[in-house]
Amino acid sequence: MESKAVHRYIGSSPRKMRLVIDMIKGMQVDKALDALHFSSKHASKDAEKVLRSAVANLMNKDEATKYEPSDLFIKEAFVNQGPTIKRISPAPMGRAYRIRKRSCHLTIIVASKA
Repeated sequence: MESKAVHRYIGSSPRKMRLVIDMIKGMQVDKALDALHFSSKHASKDAEKVLRSAVANLMNKDEATKYEPSDLFIKEAFVNQGPTIKRISPAPMGRAYRIRKRSCHLTIIVASKA
């Protein structure tokens, strides 16, 4: 049994989010939640939120079976690039520099071992 959770339009760049997601790929859910909770990266808060949502989706999908977080693992986790907002910053001699504010989409798939 598996379930997924998707968080779209996260205000963090995909490169920064991938550093966090690569850290928890394939881990058990309880260990991944601990790693994300105590991580100093800002993107770990959004990743923890999505992981908790995926676990809740699995619990709601099959209410007859009780799952323990130690019985679940992260089957798949990936980050895709979202839309980029373009802004302009003033530069010397009347020029303008472009600032790209990137966003990302995070998907986490959780499955049970049995």
